[in-house]
Amino acid sequence: MKYPVLLLVTTLLLTGHICQAQNTAAFNKALADSLNTWKDVDQIAANIPSGKYKELSREAWQHYKDSVFGNHKEIMENIFNRYGFPGYDLVGKDGSHHYWLMVQHCDKWPAFQEKVLTAMKKQVDKKNASPSDYAYLTDRVLLNTGRKQIYATQVTYNTDSCQALPRPTQDSLLINVHRKEMGLGSIEEYLNTMSSMHFEMNKTVYEQKGITKAKLYAIKQ
Repeated sequence: MKYPVLLLVTTLLLTGHICQAQNTAAFNKALADSLNTWKDVDQIAANIPSGKYKELSREAWQHYKDSVFGNHKEIMENIFNRYGFPGYDLVGKDGSHHYWLMVQHCDKWPAFQEKVLTAMKKQVDKKNASPSDYAYLTDRVLLNTGRKQIYATQVTYNTDSCQALPRPTQDSLLINVHRKEMGLGSIEEYLNTMSSMHFEMNKTVYEQKGITKAKLYAIKQ
């Protein structure tokens, strides 16, 4: 099966277009539309292979993912160098979210993620970017640089019970306080959602173990 070859070509063409754009906060529809297109490709690579991608070997699939995330890192960095973090005024709420989403997947480049995080904070303070997205990227950066997360957005799983567990988190007794400040729901509700999603994505494996549903946390009233 041939790899998609248009991604790199599109990257080069659109990167050149962005470099020529004026440095302005006026709404940039072309950039917003491009972010939406790149986001669609990002989501193919970020999720379980489906459709024609199910035909790829494990090595070929990993190569495809690496190529997508690597190409997108270059594009996101080019955008960042031109505009800083693209807020609502520049690309709309969807466009800003799409940019953030692709930076989330730049885990091989934590220094770049942290640079974006710093710039994003300024936009969040101006209500020009999503505080909940900022919380997710904060946790990603902290964990990727060997520190504990704050908002418990990053999880692992107990595969003996199909239950989501927060990765190392600071101030564990204050998680819900921190989450509420960023517009996030309770940690118990979040972990239950992640546990249920994990079960559905791995249902066959868990049913072979005799596990018929995810283990959920009690919700405090």
